[in-house]
Amino acid sequence: MKSAKPRILTINGGSSSIKFALFEAGDSLRRILEGGIERIGLPEATLRVKGVNQKDNFSRPVTAPDHAVAVSALMDWIEERLGGGALTAVGHRVVHGGPKYSKPQRITAEMIADLHKISPFDPEHMPEEILLIEAFQRRFPELPQVACFDTAFHHDLPRVAQLLPIPRRYEAQGVRRYGFHGLSYEFLMGELARQAGTDAAQGRVILAHLGNGASLAAVRDGKPVDTSMGFTPTAGVPMSTRSGDLDPGLFWYLACTENMSAKQFKVMVNSQSGLLGVSETSSDMRDLPASAHDLDCPVVGRA
Repeated sequence: MKSAKPRILTINGGSSSIKFALFEAGDSLRRILEGGIERIGLPEATLRVKGVNQKDNFSRPVTAPDHAVAVSALMDWIEERLGGGALTAVGHRVVHGGPKYSKPQRITAEMIADLHKISPFDPEHMPEEILLIEAFQRRFPELPQVACFDTAFHHDLPRVAQLLPIPRRYEAQGVRRYGFHGLSYEFLMGELARQAGTDAAQGRVILAHLGNGASLAAVRDGKPVDTSMGFTPTAGVPMSTRSGDLDPGLFWYLACTENMSAKQFKVMVNSQSGLLGVSETSSDMRDLPASAHDLDCPVVGRA
């Protein structure tokens, strides 16, 4: 697959997957391949690729006990399929930019050091995303890499929406409402303007990002004014396995009655709650309507 046109690889690292797309740049960007490595950490991990040409489509098992092995397998395939010098740049979706990063930027050693510092802000996603950046840097040291931050859309929220009602000294440590799914919201605002017109996009708009992670955002005059997510992506509305907002006193109650540790609480609210916790059946909305008659929740699956 040789081409004189620049080729840009985009990477989206999740907690159990690495998704990617390859674009060819000309007068406009053209997506020529997409895919990912899914079910990282499980025996059934697979590398899936879909291209504009049928012959590019395949799915095959890979050994991916963790993200480090998975990204190595992905880079091996890239070199095998495209050649080591075929890429022009790599773009990474990075969940958290902290208080410092509010727009797409070329990745530098200083930025990587900053991302390591704010990794505790989102321990569910940041370590793996940093790992991906560093892995590409080692394999392709001359290849430019750019980070696009999911918090950037919400960076200039009104101060009243940024502040958390806790002692003010924590604000200096970067503890504030950030909001997430910003790249999705940017896309939605662009589509709203394209399909409904600029006036609609400049009005009062409620946006919803609905998936394994879910959130809402309020936009006025084209700028975000509030969002359901907060300091981490766990806050807000209930999601597939994340609890969303909870009474803060719940942690103290569980610590006293079940001797629950902070780590156990983190696992519970991120991986065992939401739809999965309520249904005790599945975290996938597609599975729940079929079993709705077994739940004490007759509205599940209805409009």
